[in-house]
Amino acid sequence: MTIKLIAIGKTDNKQLLALIADYQKRLGFYIKFSLEIIPDIKNSKNLSEDLQKQKEGELILKKLNNTDTLILLDENGKQFDSVGFSDYLQKHMNSGIKQLVFVIGGPYGFSDEIYAEAKGKISLSKMTFSHQMIRLFFIEQLYRGFTILRNEPYHHR
Repeated sequence: MTIKLIAIGKTDNKQLLALIADYQKRLGFYIKFSLEIIPDIKNSKNLSEDLQKQKEGELILKKLNNTDTLILLDENGKQFDSVGFSDYLQKHMNSGIKQLVFVIGGPYGFSDEIYAEAKGKISLSKMTFSHQMIRLFFIEQLYRGFTILRNEPYHHR
């Protein structure tokens, strides 16, 4: 299985980019992982929230294959602790799927088409974080999840 993270909008903060790159490198020891950035919609200030979600949704759908399992990072999704999330990853790996795709949407969430395509929703917290920070938090949790599955000492129980 491979894991892909799709995110809307680029990250400008060099420190965040360095940390994201570090965890991406670490993840490479466990699984094939990729991060795909969809550029921000141009002139989005002139668009309604619904139209912006629609346009972002179309771009997300173009990045998916027919066999992908799509999971949304959504404030109304299921919450896990780190051990529970590692179990969630293991169940997906055991299911035989080829690619697990997680998506961080734009500032207004996802279009109805994306919700219809999704096989699940995960919330990292009840708190709101910037889209740039969520990338780091999520990739770190992926890494943590794989260290838990391998019984490595990164996560303390």
